[in-house]
Amino acid sequence: MRTMLEQMVHLADRGPVALARIVDATGPGPREPGAAMVVTADGEVLGSLSGGCIEAAVVESAREVLANGHAVSDRFGYAEADGFAVGLTCGGEIEVFVERVDDTRLSVLSALRAAIAAGEPVALAATLAAVPDWKLLRLGDSEPWHGVDRDARALLAAGRSGVIGSDECETVQAPRPRVFVQTFAAPARMILAGANDFVRALARIGRQLGYRITVVDARETFATPARFPSAHEVVVDWPDRYLSAEHAAGRIDGRTVVCVLTHDTKFDVPMLVAALGIESIGFIGALGSRRTHSERVARLRTAGVTDDQLARVKSPLGLDLNAHTPDETAISIAAQILAERGGGSARPLALTDGPIHR
Repeated sequence: MRTMLEQMVHLADRGPVALARIVDATGPGPREPGAAMVVTADGEVLGSLSGGCIEAAVVESAREVLANGHAVSDRFGYAEADGFAVGLTCGGEIEVFVERVDDTRLSVLSALRAAIAAGEPVALAATLAAVPDWKLLRLGDSEPWHGVDRDARALLAAGRSGVIGSDECETVQAPRPRVFVQTFAAPARMILAGANDFVRALARIGRQLGYRITVVDARETFATPARFPSAHEVVVDWPDRYLSAEHAAGRIDGRTVVCVLTHDTKFDVPMLVAALGIESIGFIGALGSRRTHSERVARLRTAGVTDDQLARVKSPLGLDLNAHTPDETAISIAAQILAERGGGSARPLALTDGPIHR
């Protein structure tokens, strides 16, 4: 949708168009959620949702939507390449939501275009209803919206698009309609210093959570893409030098997670000094026992780190799950990151009161 936003503003100002977007995808598929196609009243088609497998069916839905104004949701699954059924030959399944867009949406579309141009993280939320309700979301927003505003902002903070809420109708008991949140922001980053089994396990879980994973280690023998297949990038460099360069380039923000998992003071102390010197980093953690952390704190103080800065370091890293293996440890670390990011208590839900989704 980002690539055709300018055209949509121009077209919607002239007359209604049908906007078709992939809102959900399972398994292998040609496009990700948020991929869009626009159909005009005179039959012009902009963009695509697949390699041609489903476009004709979506165009037919778009004509109906333009005629009656009611949005529709179509789900396409696997279909044989030489068969008659409309579907995907890649084996996946997608849901396509088609809605009417006219000049009543211009203010939201224009604001979205301005935010993207300014480099501001922003998301467009739309209820998946016959008459969709739109909301432009920013990270600092706090205004309630259909009971899903918190979940929507969590997707925005992670740089992810997806469906939240349920298929149930809005009621007093469950005011959470099904909503598609399309995020226009780079994914949050997770920078992992080290090249060991703990890094490999955390990289895998971090990627599943939607983070862009960077593994950085100065040892060329260990820092290879083959050893860390879940990482988006594996960098051979001194971790502190890499982090400082990324900060200077403007690629570090309040959503960034930095975890030092090196078990080597010549790597972890300089890396923590560099990380603590960047106030915008959202989470800084360091793996190690209590004894290791106590010794590390002494070295950090010698390096000039203040008590206020030391308070930002999460170490020993992870929640108390009695974890032993790298995978178990990675789960405990990921759980702590989620709790910190979302303001959770990390206590068992059975021991808490009030709503589970706050």
